[in-house]
Amino acid sequence: MGIVTDFIDPTARHTRGRLAVSVELMRELSRHSDPEELARVFARRLNQLYPTSRQITVSRSGLDAPWYRVTRYNLWPRAVNPWREPEKLPLYSGGLIAELAYSDHPRIIDHLDLPPGDPAEPFLAGQRSLLAIPLFDMGTASGMLLIARQDAAAFPREQVPELVWLSNLFARATQTLVLTEQLREQVGKAEYELQTVGELQQSLLPQAVPTVPGLDVAAHSRAAHGAGGDYHDFFPLPDGKFGALVADVSGHGTAAAVLMAITHGLAHARTDPPACPGEMLAYLNHHLAKKYTQTSGNFVTAVYAVVDPLARTLTFANAGHAPPRARRAGQERFAALDQARKLPLGVTHRMAGPYPEFTVPFLPGDEMVLFTDGITDAVNAAGEPFGVGRLDAALVGPTGDARETVAAAVAAVDRFAGPNANDDDQTLVLLRQLDGTRPRAVRRRATATV
Repeated sequence: MGIVTDFIDPTARHTRGRLAVSVELMRELSRHSDPEELARVFARRLNQLYPTSRQITVSRSGLDAPWYRVTRYNLWPRAVNPWREPEKLPLYSGGLIAELAYSDHPRIIDHLDLPPGDPAEPFLAGQRSLLAIPLFDMGTASGMLLIARQDAAAFPREQVPELVWLSNLFARATQTLVLTEQLREQVGKAEYELQTVGELQQSLLPQAVPTVPGLDVAAHSRAAHGAGGDYHDFFPLPDGKFGALVADVSGHGTAAAVLMAITHGLAHARTDPPACPGEMLAYLNHHLAKKYTQTSGNFVTAVYAVVDPLARTLTFANAGHAPPRARRAGQERFAALDQARKLPLGVTHRMAGPYPEFTVPFLPGDEMVLFTDGITDAVNAAGEPFGVGRLDAALVGPTGDARETVAAAVAAVDRFAGPNANDDDQTLVLLRQLDGTRPRAVRRRATATV
């Protein structure tokens, strides 16, 4: 004897069969993440649980009474995806279905008799019983499920509550899948756009580190999420001088990357060489604050340093950035150069004069490191930051050229922070004074940019 699964039969003699079909329904629904496939499975299983000859789903979402759309009908030869093909759904007005759809209440019709010309006639012709189940969204029945049978009085009242909650739970589950799918699509688009922005941003960063006689330079740059707000740049200057700029835009992602690109554009729009650090930062601050950061609240921290290999000096100015760190030849410790600090760029354009400058001797073997807080603020699994102490130790250890030293420091950050190493943008620039050879034409070598 086969399992009888007519749940509309109110007797309890088929309990085992009902339970078996219910379990199988839940099992099958759990295998699907596509809302359209889920709807087909539910419709098929619902008809197995509650055998009917008509299943109609209507929607009034976005419409005014008495208009409605038929979104599903079990006798359609080809189902229309209501989420991807809404323009193919038929639109109707008035009649019994409109009355039911706008009532917000379940309803049983034991003796169905449609008047001639009712828009429901093509869907319900030959049916004698009808059950209307509202499908709620935000407290209002935005849709309705209609099931019909050819027998009169075929829907026992005691079965209606079960059908109402079952249908609505399924509708909510389907809506959740639809929203998840839409969110996944939007996230994919956002990730693609962020990747594109990141590629454009990387094209603005130096593609090679200038090779300047008397100076060994290396740089590392890595954006946390495809695009970010870190910015570094190099400026070969007259008389063999060399400028290095490191900046960090507040915030993350696309907005920070855009402001970083603006900062880059401003830095390269100067008609005169940026040989004075204080004037360079004042120039950037004036244009950022007056045109770009007043309404957004964003700002840019920056350090700009100019090395004179012949005079063996280094002059820098600091706009609210982490102090650069310097080490004298033969010493084992770095020290913070915390002089010449002032407000970040873009906070106010009413600052008088250039940013203050500070000059230190820069002799053969001396080093200076510029970095963003993504290096020192990288945390390990215990929430402990990498810090300047570990950065100093990582920079002191290697004995190779500047590029090897920077690579070793970045590797130390990655080992310490593990999966957290990419939580923020990271930039690290190392300047090392060599023998004071007279500067010649500037050549370039590859830079490490991620």
